[in-house]
Amino acid sequence: MIVTNSNATQRAWVEIDHQALINNVVALKKILAPHTKLMTVIKADAYGHGAVSVAKTVLGCGADYLAIATLSEGIELRKAQIKAPIMILGAINSAEEIEEVVKWQLEPTICTLSQGQVFAEVLARLGVSLSVHLKIDTGMSRLGTLWHKTVTFVKGIQNIAHLEIKSLYSHLATADDPDSRVMNLQHQRFRDAIEELKAHQIDIQALHLANSAGTMVGQDLHYDMVRVGLALYGLYPSVHLQNRVQLQPVMEVKARITQIKNVPADTGVSYGHSFKCDRPSTIAVIGIGYADGVPRLLSNKMKVIIRGKYVQQIGNITMDQIMLDITDFPDLKVGEIVTVLGQDGDLTITADDWARAIGTISWEILCGFKHRLPRINNE
Repeated sequence: MIVTNSNATQRAWVEIDHQALINNVVALKKILAPHTKLMTVIKADAYGHGAVSVAKTVLGCGADYLAIATLSEGIELRKAQIKAPIMILGAINSAEEIEEVVKWQLEPTICTLSQGQVFAEVLARLGVSLSVHLKIDTGMSRLGTLWHKTVTFVKGIQNIAHLEIKSLYSHLATADDPDSRVMNLQHQRFRDAIEELKAHQIDIQALHLANSAGTMVGQDLHYDMVRVGLALYGLYPSVHLQNRVQLQPVMEVKARITQIKNVPADTGVSYGHSFKCDRPSTIAVIGIGYADGVPRLLSNKMKVIIRGKYVQQIGNITMDQIMLDITDFPDLKVGEIVTVLGQDGDLTITADDWARAIGTISWEILCGFKHRLPRINNE
């Protein structure tokens, strides 16, 4: 991914506020239970914020662990000389992948005994040992061995000579829901699994369950470590959790006006003419579109901010360009900077605003900004 310190030649770009990122790490650490470590989730290029630069910042201000989803994400961090422990959340299954995990000193997740056996064969051939994390499924119905088979699962992995169990974890499916019944059921299943392990005199180095929402819900869910993703980037998993910790959005998206034109009333705008001007209008074109990560579903539903005022987007969003109605802003110029996402003056547009408008989630919005938008790191 391109990282630059200048926007002078850019039609559109993403700005990353590393001071806000530091604020979020510090604020999150303050609400953790004593002795609970902070694992920062920087998968998907740190939710579009730039994995390497984010990793360096969060590790520099108190994060204990990094988590990514894929092997290639882990290799990228190691090539950037990042030495911290890195956990792979996704499943690794092939001998070739395992060899790379060993080479780059990553810590994979083991989800099943059969997966563990594949690791055993490769590690025995290489003559090395590997730290791994075991995942149990308490109700997410995604990766992991079912919770009621935890003892059999853990014992089986313990019997594999070349595997060292670093932690046991599960993932909450509904921690962001004010109705906590499902979350409480998952938590009880996690506790039951732990108690059964203790009854068999099996000790695990570390336990973790909470995602961003679980971290905010309360310290009962914190255990030895929490895995924080969305909150790290300054967004809340749910409105009802906003009073738990003070976060600052880390990302802003900006673009430049590339053309201004005057058109008569009843002029159609963009593909399909989904918008027609109801008056003689002035239209501004800005150099960003759905190929950059602005969802086409926002067409005729979004605003931008120029000079501290909202401006309405009109017509269908195109691959590389968006049109704005600037009829009421007659002195705007080509080259002027437009805030597409972020704050300008007293006004703010958030990923949550976009998500609500099109029926999705803020996670998807953040991860959608493509790499042809350079990331500008503001320290």
